[in-house]
Amino acid sequence: MDNIKQYVQENKERFIQELIELLKMPSVSADSAYAQDVINTAEAIKSSLEKAGCDVVEMCETPGYPIVYGHKIIDANLPTVLVYGHYDVQPADPIELWDSPPFEPVIKTTEIHPEGAIFARGACDDKGQMYMHVKAFEYMIANNNLPCNVKFMIEGEEEVGSKSLGWFVERNQAKLACDVILISDTGMISNTQPSITTGLRGLSYVEVEVTGPNRDLHSGLYGGAVANPINVLTKMIASLHDENNHITIPGFYDGVEELSLEERAEMAKRPYSEDEYKKALNIADTYGETGYTTNERNSIRPTLDVNGIWGGYTGEGAKTVIASKAYAKISMRLVPNQDWENITELFQKHFESIAPSAVTVKVSPHHGGQGYVTPIDSIGYQAASKAYSDAFGKTPIPVRSGGSIPIVALFEKELKSKTIMMGFGLDSDAIHSPNEHYGIFNYMKGIETIPLFYKYFTELHQNQ
Repeated sequence: MDNIKQYVQENKERFIQELIELLKMPSVSADSAYAQDVINTAEAIKSSLEKAGCDVVEMCETPGYPIVYGHKIIDANLPTVLVYGHYDVQPADPIELWDSPPFEPVIKTTEIHPEGAIFARGACDDKGQMYMHVKAFEYMIANNNLPCNVKFMIEGEEEVGSKSLGWFVERNQAKLACDVILISDTGMISNTQPSITTGLRGLSYVEVEVTGPNRDLHSGLYGGAVANPINVLTKMIASLHDENNHITIPGFYDGVEELSLEERAEMAKRPYSEDEYKKALNIADTYGETGYTTNERNSIRPTLDVNGIWGGYTGEGAKTVIASKAYAKISMRLVPNQDWENITELFQKHFESIAPSAVTVKVSPHHGGQGYVTPIDSIGYQAASKAYSDAFGKTPIPVRSGGSIPIVALFEKELKSKTIMMGFGLDSDAIHSPNEHYGIFNYMKGIETIPLFYKYFTELHQNQ
């Protein structure tokens, strides 16, 4: 592995250009208008794996978008690493807030990324991070130093709940058998302080619909006499939190993992500045559940947030109507011991119960997943720690993430393997937002670090 830095430097421009071509493809899984683009992106990933050196690469059909599977088996007696990633991306809306078109990648320098960052939808989540693994594999094959077996499973529905992935994993356990699962779909503290994500929150995502009169009504003739679904919906949503920003759904906190003061003290050792956090977001203050710090609120505590709300007239000018319907999309981030299906059921029961009789309420579950915590005493974590230490010259800090990768818990259940989350993104990379980007430094450093994980994992596995 001594020449990995040289290989990365020699191929840097090619690696960047290949990623740029991938980012030009608008693989938005949530919008059927982009269906062919999603398929084209899967085919591009298949071609990349073939060129990198996989012996077998397949486009595996599912009830939804295909899963790209590939492998290189060098010795059945050696351990196997299963790499997971996704090629689909979030919708780019609102387009008008992008400084450059979301699917026309550009490289710009920033204060955090003086070497430049690629601005495009999917740059960090997850095309840039997923493609690091393809290029790291290419390096190991080209230099004849792949120390173990490797399998790739790259899906196209992560941003819409990974329903087809669950279907695929349950039916292909032998095909996907492995000793550890490696994912880069998370972040790290900074470019000078690496970290390893050891926990993820679960997710319950629902859509609600409130219906009042059978048609839109004149707000002068009917105002004050008929329930306005928008008014009702906003009151119902407001009631879901109390004055301490505690979620009011009965049973919501049953079983929530409560970390000890000692564990919370260890979390607090993470380098953090409240002032810098507020400055980066251009906010005057943070906001959340009473009794917890900012880093605890966004990682070890459950949340409930409105992701979108609409109804009535929103066009230019005025139209005085009482809308017939109002809608909202709501997500709940969950912590270990909260079952997402149970939380969805509790939400639906409560939301229906607080509606006034003047309206009807419909709750439609979308998708969800369980939270996950990975142990730091596993050889997978130890291998990742050694890899980061070599590449960055600094020991990584274990952290819990506020984000969700719902299929991680499924992997452990179905494949009986632990997952190691080696992220290289930064909180400032604006994933899911306008102007998403991924640093050139982070992209290259990931390619440099990943082969070291293979090296150390194989050594530790053989010494067990």
